[in-house]
Amino acid sequence: MSRITKVTEEQKLMDEGARILRGAFAYDRVMIYQFDADGAGQVVSESRRPDLETFFGLHFPASDIPQQARLLYLKNTIRVISDSGGARVALQPELGAGGKPLDLSFAHLRSVSPIHCEYLRNMGVAASMSISIIVGGKLWGLVACHHYVPKALSMSQRVAAEMFGEFFSLHLESLQHQRKLESATKARNALDTMLRNAAAYTDIGMLLRENIQAFAALMPCDGIGIWLNGAWMSHGAVPPTKAIPALVAMIKLHARSQGGRGDIWSTHTLSEALAGAEQYRADAAGVLAIPLSHAPRDYLLFFRREVVQTVAWAGNPDKSYDVGAHGDRLTPRKSFALWKQEVERQSNPWTAVDHDIAAAAKTTLVEVVLRHNEVLADERSKGELRQKMLNEELNHRVKNILSLIKSLVSHPVDADRSLEDYGNTLTGRIQALAFAHDQVTRGDGGGSLLDLLNAELSPYRGANAIITLEGPTLTLDARAYSVMALVLHELVTNAAKYGALSVSAAHLSVRWQYSPELGCEIDWQENGGPTVVEPVRKGFGSVLVARSVRFDLGGESSVAFSPTGVTAHFVIPPRFVRHSTPHTDQAAEQAMRAAPDMQHLAGLTVLLLEDQLLIAIDVEQMLAAEGVARVESTATCAEALRELEKFAPDVAVLDVNLGAENSLPVAQELLSRRIPFIFATGYGDSTMIPKALAAVPVVRKPYDGKSLATAIVKVIRG
Repeated sequence: MSRITKVTEEQKLMDEGARILRGAFAYDRVMIYQFDADGAGQVVSESRRPDLETFFGLHFPASDIPQQARLLYLKNTIRVISDSGGARVALQPELGAGGKPLDLSFAHLRSVSPIHCEYLRNMGVAASMSISIIVGGKLWGLVACHHYVPKALSMSQRVAAEMFGEFFSLHLESLQHQRKLESATKARNALDTMLRNAAAYTDIGMLLRENIQAFAALMPCDGIGIWLNGAWMSHGAVPPTKAIPALVAMIKLHARSQGGRGDIWSTHTLSEALAGAEQYRADAAGVLAIPLSHAPRDYLLFFRREVVQTVAWAGNPDKSYDVGAHGDRLTPRKSFALWKQEVERQSNPWTAVDHDIAAAAKTTLVEVVLRHNEVLADERSKGELRQKMLNEELNHRVKNILSLIKSLVSHPVDADRSLEDYGNTLTGRIQALAFAHDQVTRGDGGGSLLDLLNAELSPYRGANAIITLEGPTLTLDARAYSVMALVLHELVTNAAKYGALSVSAAHLSVRWQYSPELGCEIDWQENGGPTVVEPVRKGFGSVLVARSVRFDLGGESSVAFSPTGVTAHFVIPPRFVRHSTPHTDQAAEQAMRAAPDMQHLAGLTVLLLEDQLLIAIDVEQMLAAEGVARVESTATCAEALRELEKFAPDVAVLDVNLGAENSLPVAQELLSRRIPFIFATGYGDSTMIPKALAAVPVVRKPYDGKSLATAIVKVIRG
C-alpha cells in the first residue's frame, strides 16, 4: 500500500497496482479491468508471465459479467476460486436457524456459478481472484488475477488483498477528485475572469462573441459555437452554418421532452440523434449543449470531431451462443480469438467532469444574461432621464456659446484697425474660448481653481475689462470642480453678455480665501459695467448659479444684482478643497505657445491625417505660414498608409478620432518607420490613446498655428 501512496497519475496507479499484486501473490496474470458506460469493459493494465499472450487493450462485452454478479462484487469486494475444475462441496445444513438458506455473500471461498467456472476453463484458467474497484459507491472495475494451475491463498493473504483493493479504490477516487478539482478550478477561473469583464459590456452578444475562444478552453473540444437570438457565431471545427437551425431545433425538442427544463444535453453519437448529421461527422460527431437561459432558446455548444478507432474484442460481442449443457442458460463462449471492429460516427464521450464544468458554465452564463437584462432595463430608464437632462443642458450651453461667439464677432471695430489685425484678434479669442471649454471638460478629476478661472476668463483679457484674480493656490476635487465649472461659466457668460465683460474699462474682481473651518470662500464683484437690473424671469442658468453649490456640495451661495454690478458669494466646504502646488494644463498650454526657434520647420514635409476638409485646408495654411515646404493631407487610415508607401515625411499630425475609425494603425506604422508624429484631438481627455503611446505629444483642437508649430518642433527635437 505504501508503494502506491505517492503515485499521482491514474494510469501509473493501474500499472503499479497490477505489478505489485502479481509480485505479492505470484499469479501468472494480473489485469485491471475498467467498465465502460454501456457495461462493457476494457483491460487498461496488465502484468503477466512473459510467455503468455497479452490481453491488454482487449474489450469484453457486458454479458461476460451479468448484472447479478456485479451486485455481488459491490457487496463482497473479493472473490477467490482456488480450482475452476474442483468439485463443489454442499453445505450442511442448507437452512439456517430461521429456516432460510444460509447467506454466503461475504464468504471468500463461496463456490461461484458453474457457468463462470466453465468460462475460466475455456480460457485455460485454473485459479482466479477478483478484487472489486469501487469509486463513488459504484463498481468502477475489477482486478482480475489468473493462474493456470490450481492455487489457494491463505486467510491472511486474502485479507491483505481485500485491504489493498479498498486502499487502491480510495487512492484512485482521490486522484479522480484531484483531476476533477483541477479541471473545475481552471474552468472556474476562466468563468470568473469572464464575469469580471462582463461589467464592461452592455451587449451580451458582444460579450459572448469576444470571449468565445475563452469558452473553448473550459473543456477538451474541437470547436465551439453560440446560438443567440437566432444568430450563430463559432470558432474551430463546427457543423456548417446551414445545419445549425436543425441542430438547435433537435436540442430544443429534447428539452421539451424533459418538461421544458433548460438542462445540459450531450451525445457522442450525434448522427444517431439527428438525421443528416452524418454529413459533417468529421468535424462534429459529438455535441454538448449548455442553455443560456431558463427557457430553452439560446445555447452554448461544444463540439468534438469523429474519432475513428479499431476496438479489439475478446471474441465477437454480437456472436450468438448455442444452448448448452445447462439448458436455456447461456453457455460461455469457447473462442477468445481477437476480433476487431471498426467504430465510426462517434467522438470521445463527454465525461462527468465535462458535465460538471458545463453546469458551472451554465450557472455563470445564466447569471450574466439575467444580470444584463436587469441592468439594461434599469439603464434604459435612467438613460432616458439622463438624455432628457443632457439635452436641456446641451441646448442651454450651445445657446450660450453661440451667443458668446456672436458677441465676439459683432464687437465694434475701430475704423483705423486693419482687417488682418481684426482677424488675428478674433481668431485668438475663439481659440481661447475653445481652450476654456477644453479645460472645463477635462475637469472630471478635479483641478486648480485659478486654472478654472483663467480658462473661463482668458477670452476677455486684453482690451476689454480689467480682471483681477487673487487668492491662495487651491485644488477642488472632481465634484466641486465640475460644479464650479458650471457656475463660473454661467457667471462669465452673463458678464460677457450683460455685465462688466461686455464693455471696456469695466472691472471684474474675483478673490478667494481658505480656512480649515469654512473651506473656500469666493467673492465675485463686477464694477463699471452697464447698469444692472435684476432679471424678472429666472432661467436655467440663474437657478444653476443660485442653487448648485448648496444642493450638490452642501455649501453656501448668494447673488446680488446691485445697479453698479453683480456680486456673488460662494462657500465650498473644506472636504472638497485642498492646498496644492501650481501645475496646470494652462501652464502647459502657455509653454506650448512660447514657441522655440521655428527655423526647424523650414523645408519640412508633413503628413496630415484629418477627416474634415476645411480643417485640413486651415492646417495647411497655418504650417505654410510657419515655413513648412509640403503638407500631404489624407482623410482615412488607408489613404495615409498608401501615402507612406510613396514618401517618408519628416513628421506627421494625426487626428485621433476619424469618425468610423481612429488613427492608431497609422501611428503604429509611423513607429515602425521611426517617423515622429503628434496626435490632435478635440476631446477633453485622451482616453482613446493607448498607454503605450501616452508619451506622444497631443495638440488640442481647434488648431492654433503657434501651438501646432511648437509641438512639431519639439517632437522633431525628440
